[in-house]
Amino acid sequence: MPVVNPSVLRWARESAELSLEEAATKIGLNAAHGMAGGGRLHALETTEGEVSRPVLLKMAKVYRRSLLVFFLDAPPACGHRGEDFRTVRERHTSGEPLVAALVRDIRARQALVRAVREDEDDAQALPFIGSMSPDDGASTVLDSIRRTLALELNVFRSAGSVEAGFAYLRERVEAAGIYVLLIGNLGSHHSVVDVDAFRGFALADAVAPFVVINDQDAKSAWSFTLLHEVVHLWLGASGVSGQHFEGATEKFCNDVASEFLLPRAELASFSIGSRERTAIALQITEFAQGRLVGRSLVAYRLFRAGLLGERLWREIDEAFAAEWARGRETKREQMRQAEGGPNYYVVRRHRLGAALLDLVARSVNEGLLTPTRAGKVLGVKPRNVHTLLSGATSRLVHGV
Repeated sequence: MPVVNPSVLRWARESAELSLEEAATKIGLNAAHGMAGGGRLHALETTEGEVSRPVLLKMAKVYRRSLLVFFLDAPPACGHRGEDFRTVRERHTSGEPLVAALVRDIRARQALVRAVREDEDDAQALPFIGSMSPDDGASTVLDSIRRTLALELNVFRSAGSVEAGFAYLRERVEAAGIYVLLIGNLGSHHSVVDVDAFRGFALADAVAPFVVINDQDAKSAWSFTLLHEVVHLWLGASGVSGQHFEGATEKFCNDVASEFLLPRAELASFSIGSRERTAIALQITEFAQGRLVGRSLVAYRLFRAGLLGERLWREIDEAFAAEWARGRETKREQMRQAEGGPNYYVVRRHRLGAALLDLVARSVNEGLLTPTRAGKVLGVKPRNVHTLLSGATSRLVHGV
């Protein structure tokens, strides 16, 4: 077995944001020969020598890295995941290593998709990626997005439910060449990335732009997050977004996205008849119904319009978040107790989106993707590719 460079071991652990003691415990390096587990790991990271394959396999799993990475001659250059638009609090959660691993995974998928698209005869650069800046103004950027995606607010609202409204927006965004994924874990419920770590992220690319939405978030927030990340693409700004909007870029993206979903003119009909928090929260809830938007968005728009003071807005927003969290836990408990559940392939197809499924099915049929690479793009094992694609849509060609 080839000798592993100790600096690669150290880099893999540190990039997973684990201390020596934490990593040793997760890997299963226990005290031995008078040395604690952390000390044993430190020795592996600082001394030339052979690391056993079982230990490397555990490291690959714990650090969320490919086994091949450990046989590099030196640590790779840090991958660029774009700007981090989140607040300090969001960047220092227990889910941060999972966010980093998720962004790496999607970037790898994006590279494969870009290669496939470039092999296709009709592949063209998307002119709207990076076409505008905040200096153009929120209304100008929104007008460009509306025209390019053929978005109509009345069609969105006539969908009748937040799920259907999101499906409409997703279809229009994907039709423009943007891949929209719903991902809130790294493949299992053991690796769930909660919304307090990230809400969504955009990976700007002229050929294969990606938007990822954390499906652990409330469904009523998906449409807003999708449009928010689309604005990032218009600005050519890759990066991770959170729940809080303190930076100038985040405020700008929020203003553009929220102006479409809840135009400022409509706020004129919102008359705050009480300064009592509970009464205002109820009024906001009623106002959000029928517009297919979340209550937090309404509260934010009222704050930005000067109809709610910052302190009251934050109190109401935190109350909404706490109420949603309680409801989510109740729903999760009900699902744990219920027998069966939704079909794995149905759920997976919904998370991947029609655009990506169509591209992979076409590419496999044309010999541009092997089942192994198709599995990497889709995030499934190669043996599951055929079943996943065969029922994705009536337009897909069978025989993958």
